[in-house]
Amino acid sequence: MTVTIGRRELLVALGGAAVAWPLAARAQQPTMPVIGFLHAASPSDWTPSLAGFRQGLRETGYIEGQNLAIEYRWAEGHYNRLPELAADLVRRQVTVIFASPIPAALPAKAATRTIPIVFAIGSDPVKFGLVDSFNRPGANITGVSWLGGPTLTAKRLELLHELVPSATLIAVIVNPNNPAAEADGREMQAAANTIGLQLHLLKASTESEIDTAFASIVERRAGALLVATDGFLLGRCKQLADLATRHALPAVYSYRQCAVAGGLMSYDASLSDANHQAGIYVGRILKGAKPADLPVQQSAKVELVVNLKTASALGITVPLPLIGRADEVIE
Repeated sequence: MTVTIGRRELLVALGGAAVAWPLAARAQQPTMPVIGFLHAASPSDWTPSLAGFRQGLRETGYIEGQNLAIEYRWAEGHYNRLPELAADLVRRQVTVIFASPIPAALPAKAATRTIPIVFAIGSDPVKFGLVDSFNRPGANITGVSWLGGPTLTAKRLELLHELVPSATLIAVIVNPNNPAAEADGREMQAAANTIGLQLHLLKASTESEIDTAFASIVERRAGALLVATDGFLLGRCKQLADLATRHALPAVYSYRQCAVAGGLMSYDASLSDANHQAGIYVGRILKGAKPADLPVQQSAKVELVVNLKTASALGITVPLPLIGRADEVIE
């Protein structure tokens, strides 16, 4: 039997097929993965590190805006925001969460046991309960731990002592809201005892508390200042550097950005290098690797930056051997 289809019926049939085919094709296209980017600091403070992170992603075949999307969440030094920011990323069902540093990594882990997490921190991830061990992180989390803790704390105090040998009382500013603050304080005290220095520990978690801390420093006649590693304090580098210069106080910081902002010296791990490694790990997870199978990486690269312009303003002559050891000299 022959079935005759009219012209109108044929056009309707073809039109339906034309609509159905693109829908089916789109349904077969893979969804673009989304990284939830959770950070304790501000984007303006983290530009070099963010570039390192993106480079790591590129090396694994992922480019933001082409085959990858990133949802950024910056706490801007307000650590109390981090649990809700982490929860928001979980609600959005991102593919992977990147969290840095330790104040962001802890809320990220608390927010999910299923979404893979990659951290970049300057603390011991085992001591803080992020992973079971470096070789076998376990569960849904792994990452990169950059060199920090007692080694860098002792070195910063040694640098201050080398630069200002007459300073026997060193002021230290820490952010009490940082989960690592208490341990950092103990490590600093132990390092100071080894060198024969006294510490005057001050807490600051707001801009006004930084001003109050400097008033105490002046009153106690501290001979130098050490600013602890912390995202909030990083965001106040300019304020800290200006106050240190105003009070003729030699200071060492944890971040290169602080030396660039007018601080005398900075000594810390290369955060760009650590975030580069973290970007590679995120890319590997996007390709199917499991966090539990990726050992925690350790980034050991460190950077010493000396600002000779600030040294001149403080009336300090930086010893040539110290300048020679510097990775960067700002003039």
